[in-house]
Amino acid sequence: MGKNRKIGIRTKIMSGYLLVIIMVIFAFFLVNKQFSVVQADKDYIMGHDFEVTTLSHQIEKYVLDMVRGQRGYIITGEASYLEPYYTGQREWQHNFDELYRLVDDPGQQAKLMTIKDNIIKWDDTVGAPMINQKKQESNGVTLSYLENDQGGATIDLIRSQFENFREVEHDFRQNRADALNQNIDSLIQGLVTLGLLVFIVAIVMSTLVSRSIVRTMNEVIATIKDIATFTNTNALDLSRRITLRSRDEIRELGNATNELLTNLELREMHQQRINNTFNSYQGITSIAELCKAFISAISEEANSSYGAIYVRDFRSDRHLFVKSATFADGFDTVGRNHFELGQGLIGEYALKKSMHVLSDLDEFQLIPSALGSIPPKGMIIAPILYEGEVIAVIEILSLSNYSKSDQQFIGDVIENFGITLNSAKDREEIERLLTESQTMTEELRVQSDDLQTQSEELQMQSEELQTINEKLEERSKEAELKSVALNQAKIELEKQAEQLVLSSKYKSEFLANMSHELRTPLNSILILSELIAENAGEQSRGEEEKFAKVIHTSGKDLLALIDDILDLSKVEAGKMEIIYGEMNINDLPNYLEMNFNHVAEKKGLLFRILKGANIPNIFCTDEKMMLQILKNLLSNAFKYTENGSISIEIKNVPNKELQPAFAGKEADYWIAFSIKDTGIGIPKEKHQLIFEAFQQADGATMRKYGGTGLGLSICQEYARHLGGYVTLESEEGVGSTFTLYLPSLSNKLGKEDVLLTSLEEVAASSLDEEVLSLDTEHVNLLEEKQNVLQGKNVLIVDDDLRNIFALEAALKQEGMIVCSVNNGLECLEILEEQPSLFDIILMDIMMPNMDGYETMQRIRANDELTDIPIIALTAKAMERDRKKCLETGASDYVSKPLDLEQLLSVLSVWVSNE
Repeated sequence: MGKNRKIGIRTKIMSGYLLVIIMVIFAFFLVNKQFSVVQADKDYIMGHDFEVTTLSHQIEKYVLDMVRGQRGYIITGEASYLEPYYTGQREWQHNFDELYRLVDDPGQQAKLMTIKDNIIKWDDTVGAPMINQKKQESNGVTLSYLENDQGGATIDLIRSQFENFREVEHDFRQNRADALNQNIDSLIQGLVTLGLLVFIVAIVMSTLVSRSIVRTMNEVIATIKDIATFTNTNALDLSRRITLRSRDEIRELGNATNELLTNLELREMHQQRINNTFNSYQGITSIAELCKAFISAISEEANSSYGAIYVRDFRSDRHLFVKSATFADGFDTVGRNHFELGQGLIGEYALKKSMHVLSDLDEFQLIPSALGSIPPKGMIIAPILYEGEVIAVIEILSLSNYSKSDQQFIGDVIENFGITLNSAKDREEIERLLTESQTMTEELRVQSDDLQTQSEELQMQSEELQTINEKLEERSKEAELKSVALNQAKIELEKQAEQLVLSSKYKSEFLANMSHELRTPLNSILILSELIAENAGEQSRGEEEKFAKVIHTSGKDLLALIDDILDLSKVEAGKMEIIYGEMNINDLPNYLEMNFNHVAEKKGLLFRILKGANIPNIFCTDEKMMLQILKNLLSNAFKYTENGSISIEIKNVPNKELQPAFAGKEADYWIAFSIKDTGIGIPKEKHQLIFEAFQQADGATMRKYGGTGLGLSICQEYARHLGGYVTLESEEGVGSTFTLYLPSLSNKLGKEDVLLTSLEEVAASSLDEEVLSLDTEHVNLLEEKQNVLQGKNVLIVDDDLRNIFALEAALKQEGMIVCSVNNGLECLEILEEQPSLFDIILMDIMMPNMDGYETMQRIRANDELTDIPIIALTAKAMERDRKKCLETGASDYVSKPLDLEQLLSVLSVWVSNE
């Protein structure tokens, strides 16, 4: 038994390693003591020297803290400065004792005692006495201390003594380090000697162990080479196995080789099954016979008891699969004759294009035989694909579950069969077409005799037909070109229709907003002028001056609005006079500074004008129109910029930087005027929108900043007819840059009438102002009670101070107590504080932050304010506006400009009703 026992490779290798490890352990214990000595010396040098240095610095720090604390207290008299003094006084002695214990050199110990005496001397003679004197006296101690610098020499001496002490310690540390390096060198020499000895022993042991391993390994390699040299698998005996008698790891190698032979044998059997199936339908061209041979072969190879193949009907528009062949079909036809994708289990997996395996079937259609029917156990549904499309599906059943090798076999077989089946389908289609072609050829041959007699006539007709065909081809090409043109025209008409719809919408909004902008200053003028006329002798001079200033301001606003409308009217009229002349471009910066510096200073903005050095002095254009464009763009920049800066850069532009449509235009040169601001910016989706006529920003922004929205439309048209264009770069919340590109056109000097392309036609929508009439009962009531408004509290909600001023003056003359706020939020705040104070509310509709509609809705949502009368005041006088006011909570509606008598009548009616 002991003779047959083998020593494994691991045991052999471990024996060698064990011997080497024993030697290493011996060497380890041999040098460990020396390492301990070196480590102890190293720890002493690092720990002792570091601690001595740290303690010396700490003592010096505490002494300096005492000095700083004492000086701070003497200078300021604040007790907080004594905290570091007392802390240093407590701590330095403790650290000194620890340092003295660590120092073993007598000379160093003597130096430490000298330092200690000097510290105590300073504290006894300067530190504590001066603090005590400061506590008893005041400024005299401070002056004496600062003038004499008492104790400074002692502190300097202490610091120099510490420096000398640390230098000596550094020398001691260097000597210890040199001795430690000598010990380390000796230790390294010993380690090298031991390493060489261990290396020699390891080489000897590895040689001995490798010989015993290689001898056995060669025997196994020779056997594997015999198997590997076979090139013809048919001549290779795959049933051959390696017989092993060793008990080491070589046995595992042999077992792995035997497993390789087993896998090769299984793979060979798998390939043989595929070849048998392929050979069964080789050379068959009929789809029916091909499917019969395939389903029979695959069923036999996979030990199936039933099988069916369904082929797609390519002549049908639907994805219909028809049963083409079966294996072991029942006496009565088993299974359906056809199905569609997604119909039933087979249709579902055909749709998914994946093979599906079912095992351990409990309830399923029985497999028929001559003596009866047997229930199946396993089923496989496999779609057959060609170029990613399902062209057939097979379904096979077995009395047992299908193994993994059967599933792999079926999957490999159907990949190749898809190509064969598609080829057979194409071949049958070709044969069918060939048959039809032959039939047609025969018919044509019969007809050829008849046609022969007509050939001469047809020859003549053919010539005519050729001529006609040529004409038809020309007409066809013309029709195609016309069709393309019609489609393009249709697209353009659809775009124009969309633009007309948008134009109509924005025109309506424009007219409504323009109505409000015109009526607001007009309202103030009418009310104040009426007050002046009715009470000419009752107002004071100061009140009349205020009325006149408001009327003047309102008139200027009206004039500005009318100027914008007139500019737009000139463009709409289709004709505008352009006068080209020479202007000095050097004068432009001074002109802009004169017009806009005061605006920048008033708003606290930085205004810069940058002019390029390479710009010619003379520029040929319509100076008035160009300045109008620049003023409009700069006015917009200042209007929409609350903080930051505004700059205008004037530079020469080369043709390559122009838009393609303008690059080839005849001009002396081009200049770009870039107006850049840090204002509110413009959303990207509105960059094109703001240049179109009647299309303005949202109402809240317009109400906050004012304006009509016509400026950019006019600028765009002016620039276009001066031969240039305007571009925009903007980011919302960051700022905007408008750039005006204009050419210098010296060939157009003089006067020129230019026919302009009109903007989109303004839809004329008449605003029929509805006059609110009071019924007879209310009017009679007003006549009976002339002083019904006397002492009543009214709240005016309006963002326009001119309207507030005018209304306040008018209502106060009627004896009413007036309170005013600037927007809806302020209105809600004052009503929340005093809900029962006011008898009636006058509500403007268009306001920033919160408009009148939302404000009235919130008021009506408060149970305490549901009955308070609210009179809506707005310049939007359309019927829908009145209806919307009443729906959102208004009690009544008065349109601007206000008729004061009408307003007072409405107020009297609602105050009386209350």
